[in-house]
Amino acid sequence: MKTSSLLAAAAALTLGAAAGAATAPSTLRISITADIRSSDPGVNRDSNSDAVVMQVVEGLVAYGEDATVRPLLAKSVDISPDGKTYTFKLRQGVKFQNGAPFSSADVLWTWQRDMDPKTGWRCRSAFDGRDGAKVTGVDAPDPDTVVFHLAQPNGLFLTSLARVDCGGTGILQKASVKPDGTWDKPIGTGPFAFTEWKRGQYVRLTRYAGYANPPGKSDGYTGSKRPLVDEVRFMVVPDASTAKAALQRGDIDIIDDLPDSDAAVLEKVPGIKVAHAPVLSMSGLLMQTRDPLLSNVKLRQAIAHAIDDKQLVEAVSYGLAQPNNSIVPKASSYYGPVQQKGWTYDPALSHKLLQEAGYKGQTLTLMATKRFPQTYQAAVLLQAMLQAAGINTRLDVMEWAAMLDRYNTGKYQLMSFPYSARMDPALSFDSVTGDKTRQPRKVWDNPQASKLLKEADLDVDHAQRQKIFDQLHQMFIADAPMVPLYNPVDIVAYRSDIKGYRPWAVKAPRLWEVEKTAK
Repeated sequence: MKTSSLLAAAAALTLGAAAGAATAPSTLRISITADIRSSDPGVNRDSNSDAVVMQVVEGLVAYGEDATVRPLLAKSVDISPDGKTYTFKLRQGVKFQNGAPFSSADVLWTWQRDMDPKTGWRCRSAFDGRDGAKVTGVDAPDPDTVVFHLAQPNGLFLTSLARVDCGGTGILQKASVKPDGTWDKPIGTGPFAFTEWKRGQYVRLTRYAGYANPPGKSDGYTGSKRPLVDEVRFMVVPDASTAKAALQRGDIDIIDDLPDSDAAVLEKVPGIKVAHAPVLSMSGLLMQTRDPLLSNVKLRQAIAHAIDDKQLVEAVSYGLAQPNNSIVPKASSYYGPVQQKGWTYDPALSHKLLQEAGYKGQTLTLMATKRFPQTYQAAVLLQAMLQAAGINTRLDVMEWAAMLDRYNTGKYQLMSFPYSARMDPALSFDSVTGDKTRQPRKVWDNPQASKLLKEADLDVDHAQRQKIFDQLHQMFIADAPMVPLYNPVDIVAYRSDIKGYRPWAVKAPRLWEVEKTAK
């Protein structure tokens, strides 16, 4: 990192400390690696932008702790028998941060703005029929009711509404835009109000005293969300070492996304606590089923049984993660007894399958990148394990852009690859399932699986979807187009005077129900 950048980061921290000195017990500072791109929910966004706006705005529904969708601004959701009409009954007594009352008219205004192509909302295609549900109309029969009409049933409609990259489809008050229609700042119903954005240094949010707290215990983005500090500052600290030093000095209170390798070090630092939770992303070994060698399912099964995933995951995650051979993440509500059954580490069976596959010692190339340290370390261990099983493996380390191109074009044999988080198993399976002729990046080209996946997209019944995901998992283990290895963990470090801060499956900060005790 350049010296000028380090000085800028240090200056930002000093400025933040000085500005908040008078109210330090109720000022919470969390580091982010780069400035936000926008304060408009789901527009020109990135993960840091999402982290900020999700403290400010709320949608009709949101993710619970296990990524199951639950009501938020809606107090109930009724789905018609044909699965094409969603009726949301709204919570009463909710007000926006400028004091304006919340009603169905605000839902309609926000929806119309979001679906206007000029807004540039990231998730418009998820609701206009291009990439998901097709919403044919939205009605507001009374101030407390909103009705969405769909062209056909869609099991991912509520999941899409709750997506963090969509800003949770957060409902905005009209004053969020200027009289000329251009964006000003988000005015939502969340526990914190957007107050100041000092570009390149920090974003300041302040406690919304009139927040209408949802009922129930804190549950993901739902349930109790009391703002317990007067002010929150997202501090821009690009350098990880600078952030860790600032945490130990007390210039910041929380590091939300800590590298696995730093967890054990910071755990030993007095006054610092470390916590972690499994997330919905996935890391695994891809196998090109159209490769002349790897088209043989017995060779792929031999590779799967040659991997001691327990030892591998222990090493790459520093003992924080657990093996998972399922596409369904462990943190998902759909992860059950069926998903627990994967491949066993069995060198003898691997050797037998190699013989049955007619393997003659041909070299297989395993691609990896150092852009993501864990997947690179996994590749090194995978090479050693496959070599030990008699599978001749060459490691090819590439720049991320080059490897991503190989992934997208399907030009590889083996690849150690990370997938970003998906909030529903249907989305997780969709990331790997499909026709390779049309989409070469797809890993699992199985027409029956694609058909089942479409059924999961349409079905809205949890029990029926569970049966589909169970069947898909069993088919996946039999076909072995890749070996899912583990779900990474969200690791957070925070000062010991911070109470109530917790990592979770969505890997995003939640600053409500968090307090800073007096030293």
